[in-house]
Amino acid sequence: MPMHKVKSKLVLYAEELEADHLDQGGARPDGLTVFVVGASGDLAKKKTYPSLFDLFRHNFLTDHTIICGYARSTKSTADFRDQILPYLKGGTEEEKLAFLSKCIYRNGNYDSAEDVGNVFGELKQLESDTGCGKFNRLFYFAIPPSVFVPIGKSLKEAVIGNSHEDPNVGWSRLIVEKPFGRDSESFRDLSSAMSDLYTEDYIYRIDHYLGKEMVQNLVILRFANAIFEPLWNRDHIKSVTITFKEDFGTKGRGGYFDSSGIIRDVIQNHLIQILSLVAMEPPVAVTGDQDSASFVRDEKVKVLNCIDPVKLDDCVLGQYLAPEDGSEPSYTGDPSVPDDSVTPTFATMVLWINNPRWDGVPFILKAGKALNERKGEIRIQFKPAPGANRMFAGQEVPRNELVMRLQPDEAVYMKANVKSPGLKTTPVMSELDLSYAERYADEEMFDA
Repeated sequence: MPMHKVKSKLVLYAEELEADHLDQGGARPDGLTVFVVGASGDLAKKKTYPSLFDLFRHNFLTDHTIICGYARSTKSTADFRDQILPYLKGGTEEEKLAFLSKCIYRNGNYDSAEDVGNVFGELKQLESDTGCGKFNRLFYFAIPPSVFVPIGKSLKEAVIGNSHEDPNVGWSRLIVEKPFGRDSESFRDLSSAMSDLYTEDYIYRIDHYLGKEMVQNLVILRFANAIFEPLWNRDHIKSVTITFKEDFGTKGRGGYFDSSGIIRDVIQNHLIQILSLVAMEPPVAVTGDQDSASFVRDEKVKVLNCIDPVKLDDCVLGQYLAPEDGSEPSYTGDPSVPDDSVTPTFATMVLWINNPRWDGVPFILKAGKALNERKGEIRIQFKPAPGANRMFAGQEVPRNELVMRLQPDEAVYMKANVKSPGLKTTPVMSELDLSYAERYADEEMFDA
């Protein structure tokens, strides 16, 4: 699947807006309208609005910003603000109130150009009332792929189609969150339908997991440190394990989850994106070039093309049960999940990359819900030190590991062997640890 201009919410918004913030005179843009489709849903309240709040309190949003949530649910703006307030992390109460004052909510059908047009009739008046000369418009789709095309048609007919004729309207961008379809066939159908409505420069397909600090750090860690790249191959690496664990179940979202499962929901997108960054060849450029995003994407696609389809023999699938204390229901105990569902909530699989760098190295992907902890990490295990077992006869010499903890508590640490304290010459494993919370105590780690 082509992932054009794939970036995180936060990085995407920041780069797009920062470029527009500064003209030749150093002035900010006239105004910005953010139209969040599916604003009453889980993704919007947990990810989209907190990301917008981060941008707001770090001055990445223009002073003249209007954020309009749109969904089918009927509720007032006041009720909507109360709904998203608990999810706004960091900042002061004054900043939260100031941000919420920019947020309004309107309801309507996704397939109704009339409903969308009525809302934008009001938004155009709000834009005009600011006194700004021009407004840019950002449309964020926090909705299932089944309604991408209906709302896309409504927006095209009611708002975007003739916006180029309006001197008060700047650029328009559609941000589409994963999943982009259910399989290859549905992706092709969806991509074709969206392409009939919009040219590619309108559409940004994103995976929010790419916005995590440690995921973005992967490229720096690999290519800006001379000690790693010479070892980053089949000659030195024994295995690569990428793990995603959640310590809660579906929490009433079983209806949505049952239509996708852990493989489509996490492995096919989040973990495959990480795998491609770990395994890709060095891109021509990462920053400083207008084509840098394309360079990275091209290398990711090349390595993905070297992976054969996963065999069932290389997979372990499972479904979580209720705990013994009965504090949580089992997966099929969720009222929104069919009793006979076989949708996996846990999966481990081994992928093999058939190229000269990685031939024979297993890439192990693990993901699951309702597990013993919340954790996301990348674990690079190196091969045994040559001759070490002979040199330290009778001693078990652990293998080195490079671990990047994505969440929670971002960290990078190297598991290296050192001499055990005391009189014995025994190698023991120790950790060379970079904990972001300690080393960068004054810096803020943005969620994604």
